[in-house]
Amino acid sequence: MDTITLALAKGRTAKDSIALLEKMDIFFKEFHEKSRKLVFHSTDKAVKLIFVKAVDVPTYVEKGAADIGIVGRDNILEAQADVYEMLDLGIGKCRFVVAGYADPDLKDKQKLMVASKYPTVTRNHFQKDNRSIDTIKLNGSVELAPLIGLADCIVDIVETGTTIDENGLTILEEIETISTRLIVNKASFATKTATIQDFINRLKETLE
Repeated sequence: MDTITLALAKGRTAKDSIALLEKMDIFFKEFHEKSRKLVFHSTDKAVKLIFVKAVDVPTYVEKGAADIGIVGRDNILEAQADVYEMLDLGIGKCRFVVAGYADPDLKDKQKLMVASKYPTVTRNHFQKDNRSIDTIKLNGSVELAPLIGLADCIVDIVETGTTIDENGLTILEEIETISTRLIVNKASFATKTATIQDFINRLKETLE
């Protein structure tokens, strides 16, 4: 069997992803949550694990630096990476939403100012309805933008909606439900078909 390189997003999904891998009898003895190492090898040397930022996982997989990746669909959509999206792991379920003040005049506004960490997702969503927008790229606390008049509304991920509510905003529209996915490099799937398919099948069995 070929060795496969797995790009895994740092952060909240990493712990659940590692737990899934262990259920598949894939263990990384050197891994622990406080480790600053970025590359780990499984005990059977079948999997090389690389830790990267979530936003970079689709790029690593698309460019072939990793054969497979585990990452949130939000990052897949934003990156528009040319990869195979193979499996929904059901981890970290959230929603992409449009949020802002409950202002009926927003629908009639000729051009909306929309703040988001996800400008590509934002543009694609509003283009479907032929809505004209200007996108403001923010990296944090996007809920602040409508509060101070920087934007008419925001596009963001919500899990419970608590932050939206506590800041006096309303979910105006739901765009899509997202969760953590397994993605595969297209060339790797052609050259390491048996190994990658075996990994996917074992992962499916574990999820079931």
